[in-house]
Amino acid sequence: MTEDFAVIDRARLEHLLEREREAYRDANPHSAELFNQAEHLFGRVPMTWMGKAAGGFPLYLASAHGAHVTDVDGHGYVDLCLGDTGAMAGHSPAPTVAAVNRRYAQLGGATAMLPSADAEWVGAELERRFGLARWSFTLTATDANRWAIRLARAISGRPKILFNSYCYHGSVDESLIVRTPAGAASREGNVGAPVEVTLTSRVAEFNDLEQLERELAHGDVAAVLMEPALTNIGIVLPEPGYLEGVRELTRAAGTLLINDETHTFSAGAGGATSFWSLAPDMLTIGKAIGGGIPCGAYGLSDEVVERVQGMSGLDLVDVGGVGGTLAGNVLSVAAMRATLEEVLTESAFDSMCALAQRFTEQVSEVIETRRLPWSISRLGARAEYRFANPAPRNGGESAAAHDGPLEDYMHVYLANRGVLMTPFHNMALMCPATTQADVDRHREVFAAAVDELLG
Repeated sequence: MTEDFAVIDRARLEHLLEREREAYRDANPHSAELFNQAEHLFGRVPMTWMGKAAGGFPLYLASAHGAHVTDVDGHGYVDLCLGDTGAMAGHSPAPTVAAVNRRYAQLGGATAMLPSADAEWVGAELERRFGLARWSFTLTATDANRWAIRLARAISGRPKILFNSYCYHGSVDESLIVRTPAGAASREGNVGAPVEVTLTSRVAEFNDLEQLERELAHGDVAAVLMEPALTNIGIVLPEPGYLEGVRELTRAAGTLLINDETHTFSAGAGGATSFWSLAPDMLTIGKAIGGGIPCGAYGLSDEVVERVQGMSGLDLVDVGGVGGTLAGNVLSVAAMRATLEEVLTESAFDSMCALAQRFTEQVSEVIETRRLPWSISRLGARAEYRFANPAPRNGGESAAAHDGPLEDYMHVYLANRGVLMTPFHNMALMCPATTQADVDRHREVFAAAVDELLG
């Protein structure tokens, strides 16, 4: 019952947040100076999302190794953000570093526009892990999603792509669509949309098969592009039977299914696709598989390959919209091979998932003993606590549960004591270098933050 939950004093929260921000400013003068001097950068940062900092300005990186980073003011941190998945293999894993050094420093030719033997190995390994027969490489998962969408439209002859409300698939224009009480609409804050998003897209809430079926009934959806579990609006896990229902409905509607495993790769060595025995027509992935070197990939089933190859007039070589000069460069491919072969192995995932389970149990214990109206969800090596109980079951509920001041307080409190979380929400990711001591440190600081908040 909600009346049994502890009540957070919002005035106390405001006071503690300002206290922590002041401590953050005092402790990080060099980072503050660099930020204030960055007059030639849009938003004072190299990429605008780096401005998302609970302390008022970002920490500037000095070095990063394994599961730890050090900022320019000399503070060391347990890194549970890990580049928002980009460093799932840990920072500069030794096998990837060796492969990149050999390819770039010794052999050279990183952008020669010629393939290397590593590419076939990576394609075969991705097929082994995810089950898709043919692979092509990109520089980002965003690009992989864009190119998969183009292929889906080409072979289906249909114009629209269906997404889950509050999904995240990079900067794909079509994906910035949500459900509102009035129906489908552009996501708030969408920058420079080329057309009204409802012209290109349809939307259904995650875990809602009836809504999905109604949208597919229009007969104009080329593909459903989805994460098997929502991640970037907070982890939202699939309910029993939901993913199987999605596959049945898409097949019945003649609609392709594209799984975006960029974040859900945390579920295991074969991502959520292997973990939940899924059968998508296409699969996209990026970030993690290159050990920090920019890369991405998309996989196609045999049936999709046959349909594409059976069409005349598709320019798959030059200006057809499914390539890029640096895509599949031998440096990125060397990094992918080393990372998949020697770093993000099955045994590594076993350890990472066990640590995420330890993290989940520790957070659950704090939530329960302090009678907080919060919850925590885990997806393999990734876990996230939510300011809602029960945990949200779709993107709309997840967005409604957002609490900016409370999130900022937790983030800056943790950062002031040497723990970094994903800046967008309360997500923690384990890498092969993460230790029990790292997880236990989070528990210690998390509990202290909660106890101060409750007084």
